Amino acid sequence: MIPEAAPAIHPQVRIGHVHLKVADLERALEFYTGVLGFTLMQRYGKDAAFISAGGYHHHIGLNTWESRGGKPPAPGTTGLFHTAILYPTRSALADALRRLQKAGISLDGAADHGVSMALYLHDPDQNGVELYWDRPEAEWPRHADGSLAMFTRALDLQALLQAND
Repeated sequence: MIPEAAPAIHPQVRIGHVHLKVADLERALEFYTGVLGFTLMQRYGKDAAFISAGGYHHHIGLNTWESRGGKPPAPGTTGLFHTAILYPTRSALADALRRLQKAGISLDGAADHGVSMALYLHDPDQNGVELYWDRPEAEWPRHADGSLAMFTRALDLQALLQAND
């Protein structure tokens, strides 16, 4: 049974950060700071690290408190599908793609959703990661009634790599 709709959440609410359980902190840092380019803000010894873009206290927490040496969740179990990292421009997303290619990290997929362009992959602990750029809202596809008309189409990676905005 679906409960009666509650009042809408405040429109300026945002998701501020995510904490990921990882098996090997150094390996996770190599991916998130070495490949994606996040900055290490603080470490808690060998157990945890906090990383960010632009000097924020942290966008991603990486910790081994319950997971050191652990295995990823088995298929068919519940948990986080992916962490989505929003890039401010299409060219910044293209830079992320170049970083992945240089590191030899393959994508699980790449999609144009009309409202956004997205790259999908997994980090070394098999946490899902989406790297994406939102198109300006005025360019979002809409139905005649004004509702969103999102779709999923193959993203042209070569065209993305030529982005210059």
